[in-house]
Amino acid sequence: MPSRRNLLITGGTLLPRFAIAQADQRPSITVAVQNISTSGTLEPMREQSNVGFRVMPSFAECLIEMDWTRTQRPRPGLATEWRRIDHRTVELTLRDGVRFHDGTLLSAEDVAFSFSAARFGGTAADARGLFVGTAQQAASKVPPPEASAISRSAFPAFERIEVRDARTVRFINGAPDVTLESRLTRTSGSIFSRAGFAAASSWLEWARMPIGSGPYRIARFRPNQDLLLEAHDAYWGGRPPLKSIRFIEVPDVAARVNALRAGDADFACDMPPDQIGEIERAPRLAVQGGRINNIRLTIFDKHHPVLANPLVRRAMTHAIDRQAIVDALWAGRTAVPKGLQHEFYGEMFQADWSAPRFDLAEARRLLREAGYKGEAIPYQLLNNYYTNQTPGAQVLVEGWRQAGLNVQIEMKENWGQILGRFPGRGISDNSNTAGFGDPVSSMATYAPGGQTWESGQWENDEAKAAMQVLASSVEPAARRTAFRRMLEICEREDPAYTVLHQNATFTALRKGLPWRASQSFAMDFSPRNWGA
Repeated sequence: MPSRRNLLITGGTLLPRFAIAQADQRPSITVAVQNISTSGTLEPMREQSNVGFRVMPSFAECLIEMDWTRTQRPRPGLATEWRRIDHRTVELTLRDGVRFHDGTLLSAEDVAFSFSAARFGGTAADARGLFVGTAQQAASKVPPPEASAISRSAFPAFERIEVRDARTVRFINGAPDVTLESRLTRTSGSIFSRAGFAAASSWLEWARMPIGSGPYRIARFRPNQDLLLEAHDAYWGGRPPLKSIRFIEVPDVAARVNALRAGDADFACDMPPDQIGEIERAPRLAVQGGRINNIRLTIFDKHHPVLANPLVRRAMTHAIDRQAIVDALWAGRTAVPKGLQHEFYGEMFQADWSAPRFDLAEARRLLREAGYKGEAIPYQLLNNYYTNQTPGAQVLVEGWRQAGLNVQIEMKENWGQILGRFPGRGISDNSNTAGFGDPVSSMATYAPGGQTWESGQWENDEAKAAMQVLASSVEPAARRTAFRRMLEICEREDPAYTVLHQNATFTALRKGLPWRASQSFAMDFSPRNWGA
């Protein structure tokens, strides 16, 4: 028995001092990533990126979740159940005993705040002049225009949250929407502490350390350096299995692998397929991953003088050997999709659709019809933001050259130099994530409020009308027809983009870690996926 001098009184209970030192034996891990945030923030309403999606589920939660690790279907999150009131309204019952990272308990008022103008923002005019960047502080509590645009795209017909009682809320839309429940599963539907927002001195301070309810809380975020998460032991889903998680930015693939080999990292993300065999030959390393809910694209700016002619864009879509990209750069570990869609769309999936065929003769014919004379077409390119991005771009440029197209690569440093409204924009790389199992999730970016539309790269009135039907009709046949029309316009008649391949992610890790990769960019370190 320990002596009294070695006892500590805690809450009226005598505990041995050695118990304090041994209380937390959970491991801490380090994850080497190429990027943590493209905006310098962690607020989902501003940071809608692949890299942001990787870290957000650890600290931010939604009323309804998507199970990307196992079923690819919705499951209860901060709401234990939900039901349809009508085509415009979903009623949700909140989970009891959910505690935010600031210690406050989840209430219906926090849900109302999370969907309010205070967080969502109003119109772009309301926030005019406010720019949120990694080196510029913003004293205002007004969300930036980018956040407002993202909220309009995520919830285009949102009307209000109605608090029914302490545990019941209603999400009310201004128009019918069969995807309301699914929209709530995306990171843009994350629920945050209204008290935490009120305590922040500025929107930027809040956006860099938002206070959610996930298994880990944000302890430190240094943009372009690292993100430290610590266990939230009051987590409603059980004690987090890790003491802390540190995400470190290591842009170079080889450097990420070296960090893993040296023991400076436990995970190394975004491994190119040509590295997998070598990594797996190391006795202490393994690789997990595969195809995910994301499709790689090339985007056209139809306002460029050459690309204004849809025949030129159509020619470019036929000058791409997509299967060669899959075979050569991805070792056959992914696939060419049937256009911008996924099989988990269920009855909305257009099985008889296909990506444009590789046909150099057809590409040359279209260019002759367009009267193309070899004018230069700029290709704004980031250096491997996406896995295999640069070698993939080189394959594209060679195919376009063989068709007679003069495409010139312009290397850029950040997304602002890609999406900013500047003269001379031409082609750029992008990807499209299906946040849930309906084509609304992927096609919304090619309608008002979507990134491609709002950045001024592409718009089409008929596509806008088709999207309105897809988003608001409750008739399956009408929605299916509208989706088909969107594909016809966006991929064949007036190309907004062309699909390249389904994306895949491969994560190298220390062998034996009890973790499972998901079918999305998200990394799940919750009790349900670590050791489960």
